[in-house]
Amino acid sequence: MTKDDRTLGFYTQEASAYASRGDYLNLKHIEAFLALLPAGAAILELGCGAGRDSEFMIGRGFQVRPTDGTPELAKAAEQRLGIPVATLLFADLDETDTCDGIWANACLLHVPGEDLPGILSKIHAALKTGGVFYASFKAGEAEGRDQFDRYYNYPSESTLRGWYAASDWADVTVTAERGGGYDGRPTDWLHVVAIR
Repeated sequence: MTKDDRTLGFYTQEASAYASRGDYLNLKHIEAFLALLPAGAAILELGCGAGRDSEFMIGRGFQVRPTDGTPELAKAAEQRLGIPVATLLFADLDETDTCDGIWANACLLHVPGEDLPGILSKIHAALKTGGVFYASFKAGEAEGRDQFDRYYNYPSESTLRGWYAASDWADVTVTAERGGGYDGRPTDWLHVVAIR
């Protein structure tokens, strides 16, 4: 998989503004995710941004390992959390049975559709049996770029289910909701909870 320098460039240039924006938490989904995990579970966060979701999960007593693909955002998260935050591109994830849960809020939506099944299989491998994986995607019908030149895979629910079907998940639940984003525009989101 080739990384998208234009998308990473946005997060590099906007790291400070992105990190300091309001502390909106995806509370309903994060609470539902944590409720599926045992107390003190080991959670890997992909695309942690400024670290607000990790901060919330750590505050709930979970063992969280935050990561981000942009060094500048990883550094901002590290300053916020006071723990190491690794710079990790999704394609470089290479673990087996290490996590009770994996949280990927609004980050895998930047992976080209053709590369997503491979990334999802890496995530599947990193989870323990029965482990829980949450991810969210901006819904659509065709891949493309937004006004900030960030790349998005914009899947339909059927496309998304097809990507997940390439790995042997015990259960995959997709929920559609109206929400927003960094651009301030109304956005259709797809929230996915998958159990290994």
